[in-house]
Amino acid sequence: MSDAQTTPGSRSVSLPDLTPLPGKQTGAEVTKLVGLMQRLLAPGGCPWDREQTLETLVPYLVEETYEVVDALAAGDADDHREELGDLLLQIAFQSELRFAEGKFGIDDVARGIVTKLVRRHPHVFGDVVAKDADAVLGNWAKLKAVEKAEKAARRKTETPGALDGIPKSAPALLRAARAGEKASAVGFDWADAKGPRAKVDEELRELDEAWARGDRDEMQRELGDALQALVSLARKLDLDAEQALRDSTDRFARRFRHIELALAAQGRAVSDAGADEQDRLWRDAKRREAKPEEAKPEEARPEEAKKVTGAR
Repeated sequence: MSDAQTTPGSRSVSLPDLTPLPGKQTGAEVTKLVGLMQRLLAPGGCPWDREQTLETLVPYLVEETYEVVDALAAGDADDHREELGDLLLQIAFQSELRFAEGKFGIDDVARGIVTKLVRRHPHVFGDVVAKDADAVLGNWAKLKAVEKAEKAARRKTETPGALDGIPKSAPALLRAARAGEKASAVGFDWADAKGPRAKVDEELRELDEAWARGDRDEMQRELGDALQALVSLARKLDLDAEQALRDSTDRFARRFRHIELALAAQGRAVSDAGADEQDRLWRDAKRREAKPEEAKPEEARPEEAKKVTGAR
């Protein structure tokens, strides 16, 4: 048995039986979160919650999203569960604020994503055959393009481009990667990784030329082009540029901390060490990473670290 579901401005979609599978959780507890949020926002509820607007909630939404990412990176399942709950709260919160405006509610949010996913998975819920993940992605891109065109026709606006929909507020590397993926999905891409690898060299040469001329505006543009080429290279090598830079920054932080602790144990600050000593300690940190069984540098006593770092 199936249900015909529609979302605002969309065509009807026949839904299959989506009753949760045996042995799986059902999502029943989510209704308690919705009820809790409604009570917090009701007269006599929480004064702070009742003062919030969609605009004031944006920083919390961003913060909670990054905290989910951090919990994933740390591999801590308890933290991951907790942070997902905080993110789910933001979804329930914003949905209730929109419901108060008469726009939509949490059920509309859930119904919309269910309808969209059924429509975009005809290889699961229809007769389309997809032999592998690449075929799924290709079909997904075609279906999404049709949806965009239909939405533009309904709104009597210009048909969106292939790159529309990428959040401009997304992290720059992630946004660049998504732009490359979407362009590739419609046939605009290098044949293999050699193309973007050559582009990296080209853009770095142009950056050097702009640097030599002292043209800072051009330097800024060429630096961006070089970074874009590196992101494209990562994509063609099936690497995650965002994760690669995150991991590199973590390594930098660990190695720098090694330098801080090694010098603090001597009652010195990083600025007290010359370039050669800093380089030696940096190489020592890299060696210790390669051989983690080696002893870590002695940490300074709290009072020494406080004196050296200027902490209050």
